[in-house]
Amino acid sequence: MKNTKLYHFKVVNVALVWYNKFIVLGLLRRKEQRRLSERNRNQKRRDKKGRILRNGESQRADGRYAFVYTDCFGKQKFLYSWKLESTDPLPAGRRPCQSLREKEKVILRDINDGITPYGDNLTVLELVKKYIGQKTGVRHNTRANYNFVINIIKKEEFGALRIDKVKLSDAKAWLIKLQADGRGYSTIHSVRGVVRPAFQMAVDDDLIRKNPFEFQLCTVVVNDSVTREAITRKQERKFLEFIKNDEHYKRYYDGMFILFKTGLRISEFCGLTLSDIDFEEKQISVNHQLQRTRDMKYVIEDTKTSSGTRIIPMTEEVYECFKRIVENRKKPKKEPVIDGYKGFLFLDKKDMPEVALHWEKHFEWALAKHNRIYKEQLPKITPHVCRHTYCSNMAKSGMNPKTLQYLMGHSDIGVTLNTYTHLGAEDAKEELGKYAKMA
Repeated sequence: MKNTKLYHFKVVNVALVWYNKFIVLGLLRRKEQRRLSERNRNQKRRDKKGRILRNGESQRADGRYAFVYTDCFGKQKFLYSWKLESTDPLPAGRRPCQSLREKEKVILRDINDGITPYGDNLTVLELVKKYIGQKTGVRHNTRANYNFVINIIKKEEFGALRIDKVKLSDAKAWLIKLQADGRGYSTIHSVRGVVRPAFQMAVDDDLIRKNPFEFQLCTVVVNDSVTREAITRKQERKFLEFIKNDEHYKRYYDGMFILFKTGLRISEFCGLTLSDIDFEEKQISVNHQLQRTRDMKYVIEDTKTSSGTRIIPMTEEVYECFKRIVENRKKPKKEPVIDGYKGFLFLDKKDMPEVALHWEKHFEWALAKHNRIYKEQLPKITPHVCRHTYCSNMAKSGMNPKTLQYLMGHSDIGVTLNTYTHLGAEDAKEELGKYAKMA
């Protein structure tokens, strides 16, 4: 019994000795591992040329350098280059590229400033589409203009550029190219009118630092647009006299006379219905406009601006014109109704309301006939020229600018006052003569 106990005691002692040895060895092993790990951490990684690499940098077996970073969205991203520094020679057969550290500098600066690297990889076309996609509830004309701009950008190499790559010089060069390709100033103005706010949205969203389209358009491309000048009173009288006496075009005389003597926008004029004409008070209620889309859909829209909604008094001559229009109005088999409006004053061959294009053609063909017959040619006359002529005539007559602003439906007095810029030397001479007599 005594021997058995002694045996068990010896076995336990041996086990304890071995257990302690294992513990000590384990501690020593872990200590050694920590020492080696610490040494490895302190030992800087180097490239094949012996240059110390920064945190996140590495060099692959094929010699290409890489940099790993975390973007502002918490996603791991990589940069690659065949050169570490800008002074490094490019390996044979490799395409020219920025050095890794040049790329790092840009990326890290953007991350620190909260700028999304690489403009979130958006192209110019994608950015413009994104901008337009946020424009809800716009007029169909505005929507059509957006589509027009999109179609232009689609055809341009510029549209495929990444937005963070577009510099001021690139933006200017593109607009210059558009004009060289035959695009008019007004078209380029429309394009820039969409692209510039799109890039500003990118700036506001921290996708890019600067808007490359923040420059005056006239300093880059030539303004070759034709200014729609008002015609003289003499030219107006001559044209209206021709229309009145022409066997074919006299049917349009009353409408053309009204356009010359009221300054109505053509869309406002086309939108007039029987209920908008108050013969008792001799006034015209302007509170909507008629448009026709490219897909031939008729739509009623609000006036161009809130100031466009107005009451226009009739002169006696305008009153008589409206009376004849109503008396001679075509009686359709079925009265057309557009968005709840009916009783339109002018109807086409299909018993649908006439729109701006109809009247533009009436003026165009009538003018062409006049200029074929008479040696003394008349300048281009359109419905807008009628409006501009009315505004100019009222300004020359000395009408209060605020009154004229109301009649024209201008939201900004500056637009009305710009009418005076079309007055010439003869107008100035006449005006001075008036004041001379008063003195």
